[in-house]
Amino acid sequence: MPAADLPTLQLAWLGDAVWELHQRLLRCQAPGRPAELHRRVVARVKADAQAVALEQLKPHLRPQEEDLVRRGRNRAGRGPRPQEASFYGRATGFETMVGWLFLRDPRRLAELLDHLEQTDPLSPPADHEPSTE
Repeated sequence: MPAADLPTLQLAWLGDAVWELHQRLLRCQAPGRPAELHRRVVARVKADAQAVALEQLKPHLRPQEEDLVRRGRNRAGRGPRPQEASFYGRATGFETMVGWLFLRDPRRLAELLDHLEQTDPLSPPADHEPSTE
């Protein structure tokens, strides 16, 4: 099934996995125990962190990418806690875009992920400080 034919929530589900794998790859050579590396990844894949990543990318998004974000945001549920509904919607939009780009335009996905790495103060190498465990 071509990416254009995948339902929005399936694209978001795939995008969530792609984003988590990206975060793990960034940190897999960092010093630290697996539990600490896991904690760092979890902090970056939560809905609020994905919403922040989307905000950092917004000025760089193409109209089609903005449409994917809107579609994902509109299909998102309320999230696990009602107070997180706005984060959850933006995160689902971000995941939808990532999933679509992974399947249809990996080069563009790499450009956006590179931009996040260059502008995010929490991305490696800042994550490479010694573990406190």
